[in-house]
Amino acid sequence: MTEKRTKTKRRTSVTTPKKTRKQPDALTEIAIAALEDMKAINVKVLDVRKLTDVADTMIVATGTSDRHVKSIAGRLVERCRQAGHRPYGIEGEREGEWVLVDLQDLIVHVMLPRIREFYGLEKLWDLRPTLRAPRLA
Repeated sequence: MTEKRTKTKRRTSVTTPKKTRKQPDALTEIAIAALEDMKAINVKVLDVRKLTDVADTMIVATGTSDRHVKSIAGRLVERCRQAGHRPYGIEGEREGEWVLVDLQDLIVHVMLPRIREFYGLEKLWDLRPTLRAPRLA
């Protein structure tokens, strides 16, 4: 009687490196460079990690006209795609008064000056403590 030995193959799990997202800081630098390249005005970068889970960083920038706002947003999307980041969504591109580009960990708002002043996103999302004037009795 001969015993038949069967070799059992061990399944080794080969882990392929996951596609890792580039650091939000690197994406922020790409976005800022695109905004500066298109001459965006008053670019402000806000760290919103402590305020929301939606994004880590928010950038608010201004364009001089609706065509300028659309061009800034278009260049931003183009540069991010070249770097391997696909936007999750782009809103307001048709009107051109306020374009929002959602890049997952980074949200970019490009607005006309009057829209930016009216909504005041910097005041809403800024964490710096404000000094209050003392109350007069």
